[in-house]
Amino acid sequence: QVQLVESGGGSVQAGGSLRLSCAASGSTSSINRMAWFRQPPGRQRELVAAITSDKSTNYADSVKGRFTISRDNAKPTSYLQMNNLKPEDSAVYLCSASKLPFGSNFWGQGTQVTVSS
Repeated sequence: QVQLVESGGGSVQAGGSLRLSCAASGSTSSINRMAWFRQPPGRQRELVAAITSDKSTNYADSVKGRFTISRDNAKPTSYLQMNNLKPEDSAVYLCSASKLPFGSNFWGQGTQVTVSS
C-alpha cells in the first residue's frame, strides 16, 4: 500500500503562485507514475499533470506553460508548481500514484486551491 499526503494549498489572487507537494509513504518503491488531478465544485475530476519514474511528463492543455510537475524519487515526493494562477484553477487538488506508467492506484485526500480575481 501507498499513502499520499498533499500540502501547499491555499488562497491567492489571480496571477499568483502556489507550490503543492505530495509526500508518499509505504511501499513507495513500487511507484511509477505520480499525477495531480483537480476537481472544481460540481464538476468532474480532471488530470492536471503527470510524471513517470523516468521523468516523462504530460499536462492538461489548460495549464501548459503555467504549471510544472516534478518529483524527488529519493523522498519520494511529487511537486506541482503553479504560476500565473487564474480563478478557473480553483479546485480541490488531489495527488495520485500508480505502479504502472498510467492510471491511478492510490489517492491523497486533496488540498484546496482558491484563486480570487
